[in-house]
Amino acid sequence: MLRIIRNDPWLTPYKDAIEGRHAHALWRENRLTGGRCSLADFACGYKYYGLHREGDEWVFREWAPNAQYIYLVGDFNDWKEQERFSLRRLNDNGDWEVRVPYSMMKHGQHYKMRVKWNGGEGDRIPAWCQRVVQDSSTYIFSAQVWDPEKPYMFKVKRFKPRKDPLLIYECHVGMAQEKEDVGTYVEFRENVLPRVRDAGYNCIQIMAIQEHPYYGSFGYHVSSFFAPSSRFGTPEELKELIDTAHSMGISVIMDLVHSHSVKNEYEGLGNLAGDPNQYFLPGDRHEHSAWGSLCFDYGKDQVLHFLLSNCRYWLEEFRFDGFRFDGVTSMLYYSHGLGEAFCNYDDYFNGHQDDEAIAYLTLSNKMIHEFKPGAITIAEEVSGMPGLAAPFKDGGYGFDYRMAMNIPDYWIKTIKEKKDEDWSMSGIFWEVTNRRSDEKTISYVESHDQALVGDKTVIFRLVDADMYWHFTKDGGNDVTARGIALHKMIRLVTASTINGGYLNFMGNEFGHPEWIDFPREGNGWSYKYARRQWSLIDDGNLAFGWLGAFDKAMTGIIGSIRNFQKSPVVEYWHNDGDQVLAFGRGDLVFVFNFNPVKSFQDYGFLVPAGKYSVILDSDGCEFGGYGRVDDSCEHFTIFDPLYGQEQKGWLRLYLPSRTALVLKKNVDDEKR
Repeated sequence: MLRIIRNDPWLTPYKDAIEGRHAHALWRENRLTGGRCSLADFACGYKYYGLHREGDEWVFREWAPNAQYIYLVGDFNDWKEQERFSLRRLNDNGDWEVRVPYSMMKHGQHYKMRVKWNGGEGDRIPAWCQRVVQDSSTYIFSAQVWDPEKPYMFKVKRFKPRKDPLLIYECHVGMAQEKEDVGTYVEFRENVLPRVRDAGYNCIQIMAIQEHPYYGSFGYHVSSFFAPSSRFGTPEELKELIDTAHSMGISVIMDLVHSHSVKNEYEGLGNLAGDPNQYFLPGDRHEHSAWGSLCFDYGKDQVLHFLLSNCRYWLEEFRFDGFRFDGVTSMLYYSHGLGEAFCNYDDYFNGHQDDEAIAYLTLSNKMIHEFKPGAITIAEEVSGMPGLAAPFKDGGYGFDYRMAMNIPDYWIKTIKEKKDEDWSMSGIFWEVTNRRSDEKTISYVESHDQALVGDKTVIFRLVDADMYWHFTKDGGNDVTARGIALHKMIRLVTASTINGGYLNFMGNEFGHPEWIDFPREGNGWSYKYARRQWSLIDDGNLAFGWLGAFDKAMTGIIGSIRNFQKSPVVEYWHNDGDQVLAFGRGDLVFVFNFNPVKSFQDYGFLVPAGKYSVILDSDGCEFGGYGRVDDSCEHFTIFDPLYGQEQKGWLRLYLPSRTALVLKKNVDDEKR
């Protein structure tokens, strides 16, 4: 019996389905490799397809089974069809090839495929091309010959991502600068990476790397899967960004979009060679009903070759440390998860699941970890599919982590719908610790999703318009004081209860105002809200600095404790009436008083006996608090004969309203 079933007896009735999915993935792997090579060896299509230099020749290959003729056209032949650049069909699989002298195509030149099929023709961007650029005047995309005289040479030869714990800074290169324009890889490397390091995060998750025609899609409607977006700079500059991050001890993962593809035929894969279904599902499942995009056919060997090769490509060529897989729920279900309730285990095994997509996700994880054993994979998945982040050998899908998407939803709902005095401590603790015991999660208060137009960031929900008029350090009011206090407490209770990692979106750590709105017709193509205003946290007169300082102190404590995320979270106390919550991890005690009006003197609860010191106080003046706690005091537990054998004692503390404390037990004294 597979371990995930042994770990969760409630899965026993679905044993056949779970084992069937596992067996199907193994069958698919054998079908792809024929048992002759590893998955990682199989997933190297980018070395065969596309444009490559081989000795004194350029070799270009493409998979286009429906094509009748293919020509390479570009700057090198005045965009005209020439026999010298005509591809020949290699086999019945639909592979095409052309070889031309190296001198005939030069670095930086633009090109496309001119494809002809029965009943039509068109110029296309090659599916496997690794460099795509957009003309600044016509806005038309073209493939580009990329053969720099001095290709980037990585300086950090070996890098191992730190996962104990994983502290992720989610970011977007284009909107990472303060200027009202598109930021670059160079600017990010020079200006933002030092901020990430200094803020205490050990991983960046970069959005929108794969080329996408519409900037405002946030990178979700991908057109060229092997091409890093040229609007941010060159491939060499992206490589240097990643190399520099590694030199700082920061791992780099990218948001990988394999759940769907942009519909565009000219730039994308929508109709590469006269067959709209070459890469995508036919019929009613061809198009995603909610996203207006195309759905991959994971049952085709060539599609799996394309996607698996794409995973390896980013790991090998750019040395990314892993991926956050976007839209996994959409892949798992024929319905894309739309209209599904997911109330019980029946909903995960009712025949609505796409076994081919499940097999792909399983094999992609297997291949990624086979090729790069220390890689990080994260599933963005909302349905709660069991086994998603369990090891493949145990019967799971093999992701290292799953996003704890319930947590931000809970905070938004609580802030929107409940008065402060009705916030439930038992509800908070349940929500931040509710997860499967054998699956690691990435906890977060808000990602980019909560900051996009149509939603609000947590700080904006808490403070709203008062942020514009009362967010100076000497000009606050009751609204901003409440928002600042809760912003810190919400983050601390979420980050301190992780069982895998913690994520923050760029700027949210210091309460970046307003929303993210990319240039579009509705806003006059403005970049005003598609940027990060770092000057706000740098301005010593503004309250943003308080929030940034608290976040840095919080990540500093969590990140300084090796394997923090593996220490069990032990609840010591909660009282919904008082709105007080206390729990421990190792030698740390976390105490929260969410009560909006009541402070408590000598508030007591049982903890492991010993001496404790305050190491973080959200009410500290340096964090915008009132400094109501004397943090220099040491706290000794009070012996209680009823619990003497259990080595517990009463810890009595002064708990001001809307305050969180972190205390550390002095272990050295016990040893002496």
